[in-house]
Amino acid sequence: MDLASFYNSELFTLVIIPLLIFMARICDVTLDTARIIYVSRGMKLLAAVIGFFEVLIWLISITQIIHNLTNIIYYVAYAGGFAMGNYIGIYIEERMAIGTVVIRIITQKEAAGLVDCLKSEGYGVTYIDAKGSMGPVKVVFTIIKRKDIRHVLNILRKFNPLSFYTIEDIRSFREGVFRKKPKKSFIPKINRKHKSKEKSHEKD
Repeated sequence: MDLASFYNSELFTLVIIPLLIFMARICDVTLDTARIIYVSRGMKLLAAVIGFFEVLIWLISITQIIHNLTNIIYYVAYAGGFAMGNYIGIYIEERMAIGTVVIRIITQKEAAGLVDCLKSEGYGVTYIDAKGSMGPVKVVFTIIKRKDIRHVLNILRKFNPLSFYTIEDIRSFREGVFRKKPKKSFIPKINRKHKSKEKSHEKD
């Protein structure tokens, strides 16, 4: 089968093109979802680059739809790619965990242990006394990287499992205290080698 006959075959028309439309739409909507998220966080340059490729892919896929307006399979592929693209876009964004959030914790229980633990883990914490509908409460604020949300929630469940909390995105901030990952040091390993050599010399 030559190339021209392959392009005119039912396999190419009913399978290959719908599949390409489906994949292109997934890429298009995935980029669109990411672009909206980055725009809301003020990442202008990254949002502009993503927007360029998003529109380019959309034009390629919509061109095939326009040329085949009577083929229902193309419509299904287009709609299916749109739905899947939304799901994949949100999933990728969650996995990347880019940005900063504020966690607001409201608890009737004494929050000293929770606050001390968050501080010991390197998180900046602000806490105040307040009054709720059922009496006095403690309000704890901490601004963290999105990738640290799970770690902070695990600490919260340990000390105040029944507390009320909210998580909100932050577009911009100035200064603050953030958790730093400890850097791995090779000094202990070197010292161990030296100590082992010294012991072997003593035995000799």
